[in-house]
Amino acid sequence: MASPDLFPNISFSHVSSSSAGAASPEATAGATAVFGGDVASGAPGLSLVWPGDTQAKHTLEIDLSDAQMYKLGPTEWLCVSGESEAKDGVQEEEKSYSRAIKVVLRTEAESKAFYLAFQQWKHRVISGEAGKSLENGVIVGSKSRFDTKIEASSAKMYFHYYGQLLHQQNMLQDFVRTGTYYAAVMENRSDFEGRVVVDVGAGSGILSLFAAQAGARHVYAVEASEMAEHAQRLISGNPSLGQRITVIKGKVEEVELPEKADILISEPMGTLLVNERMLESYVIARDRFLVPGGKMFPTTGRIHMAPFSDEYLYVEMANKALFWQQHNFFGVDLTPLHGSAFQGYFSQPVVDAFDPRLLVSPPTYHTLDFTSMKEEELYEIDIPLNFVASVGTRVHGLACWFDVLFNGSTVQRWLTTAPGSPTTHWYQLRCILSQPLYVMAGQEITGRLHLVAHSAQSYTIYLTMSAKMWGEGAEQGGILQTSTAKLELKEPYYRLSQPQPYVVQQDQQQQQLPSLQQQGSEQQMQDGLSPSITIEPDQDSAAFAR
Repeated sequence: MASPDLFPNISFSHVSSSSAGAASPEATAGATAVFGGDVASGAPGLSLVWPGDTQAKHTLEIDLSDAQMYKLGPTEWLCVSGESEAKDGVQEEEKSYSRAIKVVLRTEAESKAFYLAFQQWKHRVISGEAGKSLENGVIVGSKSRFDTKIEASSAKMYFHYYGQLLHQQNMLQDFVRTGTYYAAVMENRSDFEGRVVVDVGAGSGILSLFAAQAGARHVYAVEASEMAEHAQRLISGNPSLGQRITVIKGKVEEVELPEKADILISEPMGTLLVNERMLESYVIARDRFLVPGGKMFPTTGRIHMAPFSDEYLYVEMANKALFWQQHNFFGVDLTPLHGSAFQGYFSQPVVDAFDPRLLVSPPTYHTLDFTSMKEEELYEIDIPLNFVASVGTRVHGLACWFDVLFNGSTVQRWLTTAPGSPTTHWYQLRCILSQPLYVMAGQEITGRLHLVAHSAQSYTIYLTMSAKMWGEGAEQGGILQTSTAKLELKEPYYRLSQPQPYVVQQDQQQQQLPSLQQQGSEQQMQDGLSPSITIEPDQDSAAFAR
C-alpha cells in the first residue's frame, strides 16, 4: 500500500443535523487528516484525528468508496459520506443517513493538495488497487465505465505512451495544433474570463495554462497518465497562472469535481478524428461536469472523404508483398502466402501527406456535434458515400481527413488537417482498395464507410466503393464495379511523406485534374479544404458543379 498522506493542523466540524453530539468546530482545531489505511479494517480511507491525548478515542473514519468532496471556498471542503464513527476502537452500526463534515485547510496550496490526495486515494479504492483480499487472494475492485469497454493491456500502453514527455513534445511542436488552440482561446476571452474550466485529458497542462491566461477563475486539469505529475510541475513553475489550476490525476469517467464547469477544453482528436476513442471520454465529461448550455472547445468535428488516384502509392503497397512470390527461399516456396500477405498490406490505412490534386472529386463530410451527440453514437459510425468523378482514371481508394470547430462567442476558428493545408502531426489518412475501380468523367461513385469501435481503443474500417453506370441509360441505375476493403485503424502504415510530385497520367492529359487557385477561405472551409485551395472544373468536365 502507498504511504499515507498527512495534513496536520486542519480543523473540521459536523454540519449534518444528525450529529448533534459530535464535537464542535472549535474542539477540532489542530486536527490531522490522514489518507491511508483504516486502523480498524485495513482498507484505505480518510481519517480525521482529534489532537492531543484523546487521539485514540476520537477518530472519524471515512470510507472513500462512497465519499464525495465539494468545494465551499479556497480552503474549505465539504465531505459527504455515509460512514459510521469509530470510538474506543468499537465500530458503531452504519447510519442510514449521510454525514457531512466541513474540513478547513490552512492555505490554498494545501487545499489543492488535499483534494488531489482525496482523488488519488479514492481512485485506488475504486480501481481495486487496495481492496480487501479474499481467502484465495483475489482483490475485489469495481470496474469504471472506461474499464468495461477498453482492454486493460491497451489502456496500459495508451497511458504509458502519453505519460512520456517526448510524445507531449511532439504534439506541442505541432504549431498548427498548438497555435490554433491558443488563438481560439485568446480570441474568445469572454468565454473564459471568470469561468470554471475543465481540461479533459490535460497532458502537459498546456491548454489549462492557456485557459488561465484567458482569465479563467479556476481550471481543473484532469489527466489519467503519469503526465499528471509533469503537468503539476509545469503549472507550479508558472505560479501566476498555476494558483488557479488544480491538477487531478484520474480518468474523467471516475474522478469527482467540487463544482460544475462553464466550459470544457480538450484535444481528443486521433487519426481520422476518432482513433484512440477519446471523443467518448470528452462526451462523458460533458455529461458529468458541464453546466447546461456550457461551451465545448472544440465544439464540432467533421470527417472529410474523397476518392483518390495514386498509382505510385498503389504500386508501393503491392510491391511489399513481392517477397512472398519467391519460389526458392532457402529451398522453400513462399508463394502460398503471397495472397494473404498482399491483403495484409492493404488492410493498413496509410498515414501521410498527399497532394490534393490526387483527389478525383470534391470531398463530402460527416459531422459529429460534441455538444449534443450521445457516447453510444461513437461506437459505430456509418457514412454513405456519393461522388461524381471529374476525370477518367483509376480510383485507388478513399482519402480522409478531419477538422474541428471552436465555436467561440467572439470568433469561430477551425483547426484543419486537410491536404494542401500546413501539415499537422495527424497528417491525412488513405484507405487503399486492393482492386481499384475504373471510372470515366461524370461517372457516379457510391459506397459506404463503416467504422466499428473495438476494445483496443480504435476502430475497424469497412469500406465499399462502387462505380455506377454512366452515359446513356445511367439514370436507370446499376453497378458496374464494386471493390471492398477491411482495414484496422489502430495499425496504419505511417508513410509520413510530404506531398509527392504530382504527375499527370497519360490517360488524364486530356482531362486535367482541377487546378489550385487562391480564393477566399469561407467556402473552402465549408468544403473541408485548406483556405488557400479550391477545386474548380476544367474545360472538359462539369462534374464539380454543385
